[in-house]
Amino acid sequence: MERLQKIIARAGLASRREAERWIEEGRITVNGTVISKLGSQADPFKDSIKVDGKRIKSAAAPLYYAFHKPPGVITTLNDPQHRPDITPYISRLGEKRRVFPVGRLDYNTTGLLLLTNDGDLALRLSHPRFGVTKVYRVKLSSCPTQEDFARLREGIRLEDGMSAPARARVVEKLKTNAWVEIEVHEGRKREVRRMFEALGYFVEKLVRIRVGTIELGHLPLGELRPLTQSEIKSLQVAVGLAKERPGAARQRAFAAPKKRGGHHGRRAI
Repeated sequence: MERLQKIIARAGLASRREAERWIEEGRITVNGTVISKLGSQADPFKDSIKVDGKRIKSAAAPLYYAFHKPPGVITTLNDPQHRPDITPYISRLGEKRRVFPVGRLDYNTTGLLLLTNDGDLALRLSHPRFGVTKVYRVKLSSCPTQEDFARLREGIRLEDGMSAPARARVVEKLKTNAWVEIEVHEGRKREVRRMFEALGYFVEKLVRIRVGTIELGHLPLGELRPLTQSEIKSLQVAVGLAKERPGAARQRAFAAPKKRGGHHGRRAI
């Protein structure tokens, strides 16, 4: 017996959090009975489990993708307001490769979005307790000061509490504005935008360029690519689902830093 949200997530239909919402909305039935209580369990091999009247299939092999989310797209598979969502992009993978987004990017935010049918990994990557690093490139209305960066390192007071300390730096100073890179470890709604707005800046463009060790790189806008085995392992290690092989951390510590030129995924900006 397993919790329903775990069964649904492993089937690649939704993240665990999304599956919990479906349960509360009464969209799940087990052997013909509507289940609306969180924590309810079922046997995925014996019970008839349906979502919106459609029986879910057995869990597929785990899938992991990087997606370059375009602007003007909602990070969901079914938007009740019928706004453009990521479904058309995921459908290119075919019916047998069903994945869901890990976390969210705002409507107008572009950049790296991870997709998977691995509910355990998705839950941990999204949970602030595991502190998975997310790195963004931000185009601001003017160039921040060192005092602003110091405030970011201390945390910014937002309407839902203090933000966790964040590191930021200017990567390109333009005539009237600037590109800034910021590293955060939380996943609050619109957090990066709200942090800079609290400092008095307008966010003109926002691009996520890295999650953990997974980089956007030159992945074209609107395209997907499968993660490599080493990338998958690095995410699993970051959230405690796998152990790092002996000596790997030491090798990274002595590895020469990569030279970076320009903006990751500049074409998306």
